[in-house]
Amino acid sequence: MSGAAPVSQFSARELRDALGLFPTGVAVITAHAVHGERLGLTVSSFNSVSIDPPLVLFSVAKNAKSIAGWESINQFAVNILDEKQSEISTRFAKALTDKWEGLDPSRAKVVDAPLIRDALASLECELWARYDGGDHIIVVGKVVHLSRMLQDNPRPLLFATGRYRRLDSGTSIETPFDVSHLLHGW
Repeated sequence: MSGAAPVSQFSARELRDALGLFPTGVAVITAHAVHGERLGLTVSSFNSVSIDPPLVLFSVAKNAKSIAGWESINQFAVNILDEKQSEISTRFAKALTDKWEGLDPSRAKVVDAPLIRDALASLECELWARYDGGDHIIVVGKVVHLSRMLQDNPRPLLFATGRYRRLDSGTSIETPFDVSHLLHGW
């Protein structure tokens, strides 16, 4: 049997490079902190957790400049970005800047959180739990409202190998006809 030899010792860079081989979507998490200031954070560490109840999670680094704000929130929104929104992603990934300057967010319907206009989807969430995740805090939220852009061919912004990526809409890979019996039912 051939293949890669197991690596028992590795650097943080090697781990990041290996994890970067797993493409992710890009989302901006938004909220209002306790004193009303708007928070925004670009994440690729966003996942669904459960359909019933509808739970999602994201993680935020404990050394983030805005960590105190994120530790205080009870509501937030997950804004799933379109591939045309890489500038928005970059803006909300930078520390110590006014991420909201010049933006006109829309208002969430149920929770107290600003929404990124033209996002493919926005999930409004109430805090479910926070967990210690090593050098990150894992935030789990219950989705209480969602909105979607209705498009024939949605184009989510992707991130892989340290770069923004696009889906190749001209090429598809065969997907099993009846996937409902598979894990998570896709």
